[in-house]
Amino acid sequence: MPDLSEAITAIREGAKEKDRFTYLTILQYNVTSPEVLPTVNEVLEKDPQLTQEIGWDLVQILLRIPGAETCLETVARLGNPREVMIKVMEALEQLGEESGDENALLAEAETEEPEPPKDVAARFITLLGMLAILHRRIKTKYPSRFLGSSLVKVYEAYQPTPEMTASVINLVRSLSGRKRPPLPSRKSSINVANPDQDGDASKNAPDPEAEQEDPTEEMMQAKLLQAFVTCILQRYINENEMQWSARLLEKYYPEKNLPGRKTMTQKYTEDDTLQQRDAVVGQFVSILSDLGVDDCSQSFVKSIYEKASGFDPLANFENFDSADEIKLSPGGAVSLIAYWIFSAEVFEANHPSPEMHLFPEHNTLLERFLGADPQSEIVQNPGIADALVTVGLALNHMKLVSANQETKCMAYHHSLTLVSVFHPDLHVRNAATTYAGIVLHSDPDDHNRLEILEDLLENCMFATLKAVAVTWLKEEILAANKEGASANAFTGPEVVDHLQYFIFPDMQELKDMDHEALAEHWAQNNIFLSQVANFGYFLFSSGLKGVVPSGMGAAVAERFMDPLVAGAEKLQQGVPELGEGEKMELAILVDRLRSIPL
Repeated sequence: MPDLSEAITAIREGAKEKDRFTYLTILQYNVTSPEVLPTVNEVLEKDPQLTQEIGWDLVQILLRIPGAETCLETVARLGNPREVMIKVMEALEQLGEESGDENALLAEAETEEPEPPKDVAARFITLLGMLAILHRRIKTKYPSRFLGSSLVKVYEAYQPTPEMTASVINLVRSLSGRKRPPLPSRKSSINVANPDQDGDASKNAPDPEAEQEDPTEEMMQAKLLQAFVTCILQRYINENEMQWSARLLEKYYPEKNLPGRKTMTQKYTEDDTLQQRDAVVGQFVSILSDLGVDDCSQSFVKSIYEKASGFDPLANFENFDSADEIKLSPGGAVSLIAYWIFSAEVFEANHPSPEMHLFPEHNTLLERFLGADPQSEIVQNPGIADALVTVGLALNHMKLVSANQETKCMAYHHSLTLVSVFHPDLHVRNAATTYAGIVLHSDPDDHNRLEILEDLLENCMFATLKAVAVTWLKEEILAANKEGASANAFTGPEVVDHLQYFIFPDMQELKDMDHEALAEHWAQNNIFLSQVANFGYFLFSSGLKGVVPSGMGAAVAERFMDPLVAGAEKLQQGVPELGEGEKMELAILVDRLRSIPL
């Protein structure tokens, strides 16, 4: 490593070299520490012609040195904008590869939610600051070609951390031309360097290859930015839990909130990190509004699932011939609608009202999102799933059920239950489950409701969902037998008789199971079995006349209750590894079964 004074002298004197390649070699050898950076910047500012000729070669040299932001800003202002932009995009591509490798290693080590190293985030912020300056400087006939290419690289390198997200927001505001003042800063806000806004634009050198811009370019660039922001929004909400559906459920059904327990809405009010998430999405939404995405018309909703291809973000913004070919990210567009609805309902914000219904629009969106592999889609895109449940909750609450009186209630309900099973967030699962119950009970056709319940109890593989189906059946029976209610499929004993073998299945096989098999069976089915025991107690002790078929009690005891009690007691006594909680659950099950008055 050269001596500091020798390095500074070499950097100053070497600038006099007529051979620029020789000077680059001098810089590569001497620019190795932050201490020389003021000298480098002094040389670059004093000799704009030198900076224009070698600026693009300096990007990689300077980017590896901490504190080189000022030098790189000078390169962006004085270097050949086309050449420097190529190097910035190469650096972003390399950054994306580094972040991907780092996250893969952290994931293999089972580390919690991997974040990019600080130097990666710092370089990302610096490069985006350069891009904002460079795009303003380039004067060409088709600037959208430069814009599309650079946005692809930004998207590929982006990770949804607060700092990197703030940098993306700064970039888009610079490129779109800010039409409104920034939102008031908050205690939890994230501020990152923004040289395009805070620097001196008068230092920008003119584009040496300037051309007159094509008249169609303004719309092309606006559409590219719209698509880009919706892609970033989709990635952000997939990585940062918003829990819109859970919070909206609290707003609509406050009676379901547990007394004494802090609500989700309170958590978001009190936690700075959670507040910041709402603020970030709000900034994305305001930018999209500035870019012309500000109505939720029927045509806008249809465009999400009729024209756009797939729910994955757009991977390539480079090969478009007209603005009409550029589409929004469907997942980002759904998230936008969810935020419009959520913030209007919860924060009383002024946002577009949705021109859509549960049928056909929301049902189509759900089906399209779930696709051929629902579990994978929900797990990989939890934010979109949350957004879709949020939209459904709101449309149902607004009584926007059907545009043409045609409904596919069973298929729609099935889609909701898939979210309730596979979503990684407990609060969203609960919201989806609750909403599925609301949809079920609100179907005016009692035979449809019975068909849905029968399908769940007979064919569902998930004990949690079967347990919920038992609860829904109980609610239907109570509603049907309520004083003044009209008679329907749930009024008499036929419904219980029809479903009894799904609710109270034959458990004789438990007699032949060893302790290990019993423990596995209990682990897989305990939620359902406990709920059935409670349902059995309800049926036989509720006093509802004519609901239980004659003679059913003895049959249920023989095939279901007696072998289940014997299996539970065998498990309690023969498996010392059972935890205290499991032992208590088994004891409660046995007590409940024995208390049923058959």
